[in-house]
Parts: sequence; C-alpha cells; structure tokens
Amino acid sequence: MERILVTGGGGFIGSHLASQLYQQGHFVRIADIEFRDYIQEKYCSEKVNIDLRILENCLKATEGIDKVYNFAANLGGIGFISSVSADIMHDNILINTHMLEATVRNKVKRFLFSSSACVYPNSMQTSPGSAGLKEEDAYPADPNEAYGWEKLFAEEMLKAYQKDYGIDIRIVRYQNIYGPEEIYKGGREKAPAALCRKVSEASNPGNITIWGDGKATRSFCYIDDCVEGTIALMESAYDKPVNVGGDRISIEELADIIIGISGKKITKIYDLSAPEGVKGRDADLTLARKVLGWQPEISLNEGLKRTYRWINMMVERDRKTERSGT
Repeated sequence: MERILVTGGGGFIGSHLASQLYQQGHFVRIADIEFRDYIQEKYCSEKVNIDLRILENCLKATEGIDKVYNFAANLGGIGFISSVSADIMHDNILINTHMLEATVRNKVKRFLFSSSACVYPNSMQTSPGSAGLKEEDAYPADPNEAYGWEKLFAEEMLKAYQKDYGIDIRIVRYQNIYGPEEIYKGGREKAPAALCRKVSEASNPGNITIWGDGKATRSFCYIDDCVEGTIALMESAYDKPVNVGGDRISIEELADIIIGISGKKITKIYDLSAPEGVKGRDADLTLARKVLGWQPEISLNEGLKRTYRWINMMVERDRKTERSGT
C-alpha cells in the first residue's frame, strides 16, 4: 500500500482516479477547494478541503505522501478558457509552483502532472482531420490560448525541478476526457457533456445549437480508459510527456451520435460567432502504446451512451428541483 495524494480530487478526472486507487487498497488523500455531490460512495481515505494556491496548504497536503497526482487547476471548456486567461494563468501557476516546492520539501517520491493537448502549436491544427500530434510536436512552441501556455510552462518547470532537485516526474497530455460525473452545465463543460445536456434539454422534435460550423475535429477518450492510462504512466519508468487520447471525430458527427442515442428528432443550428478553438486536434498514441502498453478500449459509441444516460438523469434531477423550488 502506498500513500497517494490526488489534488483536484473533487473534480472529474481526479475523483475517478482516486476511486480506482482507493479500490486497489492504497491510502488516498484527495485535496480540492470544492467537492461536488456526484459521487455518493466512499472513494478516498481522507478528504481535505483546501486552497492549493497557498504554499502552506500544499505542504500540509503532501505531508507523509509517497506519490502525487496533480490535477488541481482552474479549467473548463473552450468557452471558458478562451475568455478567462488571467485567472487561469495566475491560479494554475501558483498551484503548480507550490505543489512542486512542497514535493521537494516533503520528499515525495514521484509527481505526475496533468498537462493538455492545448500545448500543441496552432500551425499544426489549422484544418479538420489534421495529422495526429506527437509528443515532440510541442516545440517550437505556439499554443493557441493562455491555458496551453500555462500547461507548457508547467511542463518546463517540472523538468527544471527534476534536474535541480531530483524529483521523479511524469507528464500526461490529455485529449478531451469525457464520461459520467463530469461538469455538464454552468459554462465550464466540454463538448461531449455540453452536447449531451443540450440534447437532453431539447424538446422532441427540437433543436440544439452547435458552436462553430461543426467541422472541427477532436480526439475523445472515455474516463475509464483515461484512468488506466494515467496509472500506467505513473507506474512506468518513462519520465517524458505522453499523450492519452482516443477516437477522432468532428463535433458535428459527435452531435449526431448523441442525438441518435437520445432517440429524439433534433435539428442542428450553427453559431459561427461562438468560440470553437483549433480546427483539427488529434492524438498520436504511438508512444503510449510503446512505453505503457496502453490504448483506449471503450468505443466512442459506448462511452457516449454511458455519458448521455448519466447527464440525462442529472437534467431530470435539475428539472424536479426547479419544479419543487428547492
């Protein structure tokens, strides 16, 4: 049994990862500034409600810990990260800086950082269906938003702490992780959850609005596959960035699958003034297969069925709450 800290353990990926590690028999401490009520069962050994932008809190969180999975971050979908640049840069740089410093002081054995496909250059993502992005493609650097620059800077900071202080690091670059219990409303939700919610809320027949022209492509990875890949990386001997992603599909095709799952007759309306990010972003998973022996197993259709079922249940719950006035 190891003593493991999952920061951002109240969030989507962090909570699912903590649950898996807890089920494996580890002592799992989760730390976050807030916790959602989606998960009812016990999924950690210890829960700490704490602001990790403060160094003293990071020192408390890492005390007695063997390994850190650092997921704590100010983040959201394209609408959020394209409009709240300063807060994202400020909060995440503080969290990552203080967590690394606390890791050194408390002699944590290994530190995994959750990076993002947003680190990749604009020039390689200008058209739908662009070639899959390899880990070495991140340089020369030219991310398309502040969130990407912040993630890339954090990767470089990890390398510096590794060089100067001997920290054993791992870096995972996520590509649109989705699934049940993710944020599905409020402005921070990502494309799969947003589309599932829109379809669930729509009348039958009805319509939904898609941001952009729907032609942009993305790589989507179901949460269970993501957790397996992340743990595989942490337990591996590989200390350089690794992509964790899944199936490539256009946003329009993604919407069509969700509409089909719902059984509704839905008309798609396109908002060309809305933010849509880069035109084509796909993960090359060659390295993950080679060094981790990992690849996604859950199909996009199956993952979206599970996701839609959960979000539809939450939308119904929200409607009942609104009707009751509570």
